Amino acid sequence: MARASPFFLVLISLGFFLITYNLVTLVIHYQSAEPDQELINGGPSTPSYDVKRLNEHKRLFHVALTATDAVYSKWQCRVMYYWYKKMKDREGSEMGGFTRVLHSGSPDNLMEEIPTFVVDPLPEGRDRGYIVLNRPWAFVQWLQKATIVEDYILMAEPDHIFVNPLPNLARGSDPAGFPFFYIKPSENEKIVRKFFPEEKGPLTSIDPIGNSPVIIQKSQLEKIAPTWMNVSLQMKDDPETDKAFGWVLEMYAYAIASALHGVRHILRKDFMIQPPWDLKVGKTFIIHYTYGCDYSLEGKLTYGKIGEWRFDKRTYILNAPPRNLSLPPPGVPESVVTLVKMVNDATANIPRWEDGI
Repeated sequence: MARASPFFLVLISLGFFLITYNLVTLVIHYQSAEPDQELINGGPSTPSYDVKRLNEHKRLFHVALTATDAVYSKWQCRVMYYWYKKMKDREGSEMGGFTRVLHSGSPDNLMEEIPTFVVDPLPEGRDRGYIVLNRPWAFVQWLQKATIVEDYILMAEPDHIFVNPLPNLARGSDPAGFPFFYIKPSENEKIVRKFFPEEKGPLTSIDPIGNSPVIIQKSQLEKIAPTWMNVSLQMKDDPETDKAFGWVLEMYAYAIASALHGVRHILRKDFMIQPPWDLKVGKTFIIHYTYGCDYSLEGKLTYGKIGEWRFDKRTYILNAPPRNLSLPPPGVPESVVTLVKMVNDATANIPRWEDGI
């Protein structure tokens, strides 16, 4: 597989910055427009795990994430796998095995460090620059070809860090997912109905989720994944849908594919946090560092403007972050401080950090 030129990667970096800015703007609007919206943090419909139950019978899930052979993906996978190993055997965890599903088509230099299964990318040009389109195709191949002993699968991403031991949040045939506020099928009815016709049911049948994080029965995902792949490709081929959904197109495709199979998800707001918008770690399970964290030296968030102190994964597209990143200034939320400390812990203890990518 040919490697991208530095110039092309710089263009990608600029694109990531613009995407982040738009997402930040969307989050700010959401928070100001709906300050009193209730968050789903457990309760009768989203029960917490029972440690006694875990000790009696663990329902193990296999942790799987899709990845490329780019430096940007590699360093995130190394940090993610480090924290998986730290959390896997702690009390309350139901984590089973781990697989990095590498959709570059050929092995890379992390094969011995991280359990990896190599699959093919989409045919050249088929993703049309939207690399995430390879994710459903990667899962289809992995599910068909790999030996997976667990009955459940957690679909995760390289930029996830396990901050607490993760139990199996699914309940039998009811998978668990994280509710994203920007996945709104009812507000995109005209487009959604192209792929989820009225005879399939109301739009409320579509959960406000993406494919990750999701814990789901392997048997269910084996049925959903091909539909997810086909819907993703159909959406990308439709100019109106592609323009409307942009970088969350594949998330909508998973939500719709699940609904087409009659699968509903338990919505767990405590599944993960996303700094800098979520301030506390608490009893949540995953830190998702998709947003840039920019602050003044007084500890004030600068809202999409590059701060005097910052941590943004997109800073490290061409090279991995150095060891011992500077900690945030006083006043920065716990979630951001924890994130940087956990990245530093990983890079300090992963052998040959600078050389291994």
